[in-house]
Amino acid sequence: MTDLAPPQPYERGVRVELDPVPLAVVRRDDVALDDVRDLFDEGYAALGRLLGDGTLVPVGPALAIYRGDVQARFDLELGFPVADALTSPLAAGGLDVVGTTLPAGPALAATHLGAYDDLGNAWAGLADTPGARHADTWIEVYVTDPSSDPDHLRTDLLMPVRD
Repeated sequence: MTDLAPPQPYERGVRVELDPVPLAVVRRDDVALDDVRDLFDEGYAALGRLLGDGTLVPVGPALAIYRGDVQARFDLELGFPVADALTSPLAAGGLDVVGTTLPAGPALAATHLGAYDDLGNAWAGLADTPGARHADTWIEVYVTDPSSDPDHLRTDLLMPVRD
């Protein structure tokens, strides 16, 4: 199984192989970057309800998957890896939590240490890795608790690539 929180941070542009890990996510389609903060708040609040009552048991850190052109409109999935795939949607906070999987295959990885506001620059650096042909999917793994001091946040970036 893909380790979504390896103990050591990734060097920029290291190649990894992603497995199709089962995920429980809140999916939002056709969103813009300006919408992300509010969507994170409501999506993770809904997931938190299911975690809090034991309905969902995460087996790794929170993550977000962006699919499409993040500078325009894209689809967003917010969630957690889980031991067993969901077979039907779960309602929480007026949202549906659905089962999906982490995109499988080759990816480039990097670790961003610091505030979320600087993630754009970290992504730009990863996308500029020589030979990178990204697949319009961008995965952020939030290794540290988001309530941590912003200077001590660790976010692992996974960029699926085409061979």
